Amino acid sequence: MGLLERLLTGAAARDVSVRLWDGTREPDDRARRVTLSLNHPGSLRRMFLPGTEVGLAEAYLYDDFDIEGDIEAVFAASDELTANLGGKLDRLRLARELRRLPSESHRDVDSSVRVRLTGKRHSIQRDRQAVRRHYDVSNDFYALWLDKRMVYSCAYFPTSDADLDTAQERKLDHVCRKLRLRPGQRLLDIGCGWGGLVIYAAQHYGVQAEGMTLSEPQALLANERIAEAGLAARCRVDVRDYRELDGPEAYDAVASVGMFEHVGKAVLSTYFDKAMDVLRPGGLLLNHGIARNTTNPLGRGPSFSDTYVFPDGELVPISTSLDVAESAGFEVRDVESLREHYALTLRHWVRRLEATHDRALQVVNEPIYRVWRLFMSGSAHGFAVGNLNVYQALLAKSGPDGATGLPLTRADLYAGLPD
Repeated sequence: MGLLERLLTGAAARDVSVRLWDGTREPDDRARRVTLSLNHPGSLRRMFLPGTEVGLAEAYLYDDFDIEGDIEAVFAASDELTANLGGKLDRLRLARELRRLPSESHRDVDSSVRVRLTGKRHSIQRDRQAVRRHYDVSNDFYALWLDKRMVYSCAYFPTSDADLDTAQERKLDHVCRKLRLRPGQRLLDIGCGWGGLVIYAAQHYGVQAEGMTLSEPQALLANERIAEAGLAARCRVDVRDYRELDGPEAYDAVASVGMFEHVGKAVLSTYFDKAMDVLRPGGLLLNHGIARNTTNPLGRGPSFSDTYVFPDGELVPISTSLDVAESAGFEVRDVESLREHYALTLRHWVRRLEATHDRALQVVNEPIYRVWRLFMSGSAHGFAVGNLNVYQALLAKSGPDGATGLPLTRADLYAGLPD
């Protein structure tokens, strides 16, 4: 297979093997980190001829090929392949070779897996569709591979070999410490998911905690968990958009963890203005969100994530979000990158998802399972190599005299933690 020889070079030759539909292996029979199983003679055509990220992903989603082993290794090989494809003439020659391969006409496609939204981009109505499209897949599906608190955001690992439950508890505590929460304060969690932070903050820091999400199944389960913890008098989760917040200066602290990616660059000012409005003077906002590296250019055309995972999601550089936050009146007090922590988190999630494949198929179909496996492993690679980052930015709404009440050092963030 001359085409495969061209594809399997460098990192791909070292880490990736290909098994053809007749059982033949390329480039040889040596075991490697990952095996691409081509399921019919037209697999390569289906994979590469569209020439798009979405086309290649769909070939995997609909079983033109399968990925066995360490799926993250595929993305390093893909990066190298993209870099080595050469100019326009080389790509045209590759396309001609691919067109000579058999064209498999039949494919069972579940059109409901693709995201289709209506309305104005980043309107409240459309954002509700986007968020529900992602989070309403099934509470039971997420419970298979998240930690026991069902925290769906980057964990905070004290050591690289820490278990996921420990790392997510450390993250929740890290957020509460940064916000310097005290008993009797009011905390708002924007995009609270299944309520992990509001429950933890009420239990361990004695605050009145309110969460908000656009997903009704999330809110239902979160409030059930709040009731089971005996915290119904001090916690609640509502189905509400951040733009629907009212009550000026109602909160001492606001957390936004893993929601910022949904906001959209065009409405960042509205987002920060609303957070500023609901905070009391001296209050703090902890904004935790994924950011795009400015040296990593945006791809052309719709991405796999936008088409299948996070519709209308937008990643902006940290410089952009901080600039808009300052324009809204916030003072930037601390910025921490958790890039390596997110790579570790995603690897835990992928392993746990793969280990529960059969159980997952009781609540979702195979293409949806593959969407999450592909997306999370690709994201792990993105964080590992630095194409993606995730930051916690601590932002202060200073009092009239400029006071924030923050300590002079960060020592309190780490005091009393176990080794």
